[in-house]
Amino acid sequence: MFYHLTRSTPEETMATLLPRALSQGWRVMLRGTDKAALATLDTALWTQADDSFLPHGLAGGPHDAAQPILLGQGAITNAAQGLMLVDGAETTPVEAAALQRVWVLFDGADEAALAGARRLWTTLTSAGLAAQYWSEESGRWEKKTEKAAR
Repeated sequence: MFYHLTRSTPEETMATLLPRALSQGWRVMLRGTDKAALATLDTALWTQADDSFLPHGLAGGPHDAAQPILLGQGAITNAAQGLMLVDGAETTPVEAAALQRVWVLFDGADEAALAGARRLWTTLTSAGLAAQYWSEESGRWEKKTEKAAR
Protein backbone atom coordinates (compact mmCIF):
# COMPACT_ATOMS: atom_id res chain seq x y z
CA MET A 1 0.00 0.00 0.00
CA PHE A 2 1.63 3.19 -1.23
CA TYR A 3 0.64 6.35 0.67
CA HIS A 4 1.38 9.59 -1.20
CA LEU A 5 1.55 12.14 1.63
CA THR A 6 0.48 15.64 0.64
CA ARG A 7 -1.30 16.85 3.77
CA SER A 8 -0.50 14.47 6.61
CA THR A 9 2.86 13.90 8.20
CA PRO A 10 4.31 10.40 8.29
CA GLU A 11 3.68 10.38 12.06
CA GLU A 12 -0.01 11.22 11.58
CA THR A 13 -0.38 8.50 8.97
CA MET A 14 1.45 5.99 11.18
CA ALA A 15 -0.87 6.88 14.06
CA THR A 16 -3.78 5.77 11.86
CA LEU A 17 -2.25 2.66 10.27
CA LEU A 18 -0.25 1.10 13.11
CA PRO A 19 -3.16 0.65 15.57
CA ARG A 20 -5.08 -1.14 12.80
CA ALA A 21 -2.17 -3.51 12.28
CA LEU A 22 -1.88 -4.22 16.00
CA SER A 23 -5.64 -4.84 16.21
CA GLN A 24 -5.14 -7.57 13.57
CA GLY A 25 -2.62 -9.19 15.89
CA TRP A 26 0.27 -8.28 13.60
CA ARG A 27 3.75 -7.21 14.58
CA VAL A 28 5.23 -4.43 12.46
CA MET A 29 8.74 -3.52 11.43
CA LEU A 30 8.97 0.22 10.75
CA ARG A 31 12.04 0.58 8.54
CA GLY A 32 13.70 3.91 7.87
CA THR A 33 17.00 5.03 6.39
CA ASP A 34 18.08 7.60 8.97
CA LYS A 35 19.03 6.42 12.46
CA ALA A 36 18.56 9.88 13.97
CA ALA A 37 15.07 10.23 12.43
CA LEU A 38 14.11 6.83 13.86
CA ALA A 39 15.37 7.89 17.31
CA THR A 40 13.29 11.07 17.06
CA LEU A 41 10.23 9.02 16.10
CA ASP A 42 10.91 6.65 19.00
CA THR A 43 10.96 9.58 21.43
CA ALA A 44 7.81 11.06 19.91
CA LEU A 45 5.97 7.75 20.27
CA TRP A 46 6.96 7.54 23.96
CA THR A 47 5.93 11.10 24.76
CA GLN A 48 2.55 11.39 23.03
CA ALA A 49 0.12 13.39 25.11
CA ASP A 50 -3.02 11.54 24.02
CA ASP A 51 -4.26 7.99 24.56
CA SER A 52 -2.75 6.59 21.37
CA PHE A 53 0.24 4.79 22.89
CA LEU A 54 1.82 2.34 20.50
CA PRO A 55 4.02 -0.34 22.10
CA HIS A 56 7.35 -0.23 20.32
CA GLY A 57 11.11 -0.32 20.57
CA LEU A 58 14.15 0.95 18.72
CA ALA A 59 16.18 -1.82 17.06
CA GLY A 60 19.37 -2.80 18.78
CA GLY A 61 17.89 -3.50 22.19
CA PRO A 62 17.78 -6.78 24.08
CA HIS A 63 14.06 -7.31 23.38
CA ASP A 64 13.85 -6.65 19.63
CA ALA A 65 12.21 -10.01 18.93
CA ALA A 66 9.38 -9.23 21.38
CA GLN A 67 8.51 -5.75 20.09
CA PRO A 68 5.02 -5.33 18.61
CA ILE A 69 6.46 -2.42 16.57
CA LEU A 70 10.19 -2.33 15.94
CA LEU A 71 11.82 0.80 14.50
CA GLY A 72 15.03 0.09 12.63
CA GLN A 73 17.07 0.18 9.46
CA GLY A 74 17.78 -3.47 8.85
CA ALA A 75 16.18 -6.86 8.59
CA ILE A 76 12.93 -7.82 10.28
CA THR A 77 13.87 -9.30 13.66
CA ASN A 78 10.51 -9.21 15.44
CA ALA A 79 8.64 -11.80 13.34
CA ALA A 80 6.58 -8.97 11.81
CA GLN A 81 3.64 -9.59 9.53
CA GLY A 82 3.72 -5.95 8.39
CA LEU A 83 6.48 -3.69 7.14
CA MET A 84 6.19 0.09 7.09
CA LEU A 85 8.74 1.90 4.94
CA VAL A 86 9.61 5.58 5.51
CA ASP A 87 12.31 7.97 4.33
CA GLY A 88 13.01 5.97 1.18
CA ALA A 89 13.55 2.62 2.91
CA GLU A 90 13.33 -0.38 0.59
CA THR A 91 12.06 -3.93 0.48
CA THR A 92 12.43 -6.77 -1.98
CA PRO A 93 9.71 -8.73 -3.72
CA VAL A 94 10.72 -11.85 -1.76
CA GLU A 95 10.49 -10.05 1.59
CA ALA A 96 7.21 -8.31 0.67
CA ALA A 97 5.57 -11.52 -0.57
CA ALA A 98 6.10 -13.16 2.83
CA LEU A 99 4.23 -10.38 4.68
CA GLN A 100 0.55 -9.64 5.26
CA ARG A 101 1.04 -5.96 4.44
CA VAL A 102 3.67 -3.47 3.32
CA TRP A 103 3.03 0.26 3.69
CA VAL A 104 5.18 2.73 1.77
CA LEU A 105 4.84 6.28 3.08
CA PHE A 106 6.38 8.96 0.88
CA ASP A 107 6.39 12.76 0.72
CA GLY A 108 4.53 13.95 -2.37
CA ALA A 109 6.50 17.23 -2.39
CA ASP A 110 9.88 15.45 -2.56
CA GLU A 111 10.85 14.50 -6.13
CA ALA A 112 13.42 11.95 -4.95
CA ALA A 113 10.82 10.30 -2.69
CA LEU A 114 8.32 10.19 -5.56
CA ALA A 115 10.91 8.64 -7.89
CA GLY A 116 11.85 6.06 -5.24
CA ALA A 117 8.20 5.12 -4.65
CA ARG A 118 7.66 4.75 -8.39
CA ARG A 119 10.71 2.47 -8.68
CA LEU A 120 9.51 0.35 -5.75
CA TRP A 121 5.98 0.14 -7.23
CA THR A 122 7.46 -1.10 -10.52
CA THR A 123 9.76 -3.59 -8.76
CA LEU A 124 6.99 -5.10 -6.64
CA THR A 125 4.24 -5.18 -9.27
CA SER A 126 6.63 -6.53 -11.93
CA ALA A 127 7.28 -9.41 -9.54
CA GLY A 128 3.55 -10.15 -9.53
CA LEU A 129 2.66 -8.62 -6.16
CA ALA A 130 -0.58 -6.72 -5.62
CA ALA A 131 -0.31 -3.01 -4.87
CA GLN A 132 -2.56 -0.07 -4.08
CA TYR A 133 -1.81 3.62 -4.47
CA TRP A 134 -3.50 5.98 -2.00
CA SER A 135 -3.52 9.78 -2.20
CA GLU A 136 -4.86 12.45 0.12
CA GLU A 137 -4.85 15.30 -2.41
CA SER A 138 -8.62 15.80 -2.00
CA GLY A 139 -8.31 16.15 1.77
CA ARG A 140 -9.11 12.54 2.59
CA TRP A 141 -7.43 9.27 1.69
CA GLU A 142 -8.62 7.85 -1.63
CA LYS A 143 -7.48 4.75 -3.46
CA LYS A 144 -6.34 6.01 -6.87
CA THR A 145 -5.20 2.79 -8.47
CA GLU A 146 -4.75 -0.87 -7.72
CA LYS A 147 -2.78 -3.62 -9.37
CA ALA A 148 -3.86 -7.20 -8.73
CA ALA A 149 -1.41 -9.97 -7.97
CA ARG A 150 -0.56 -12.30 -10.80
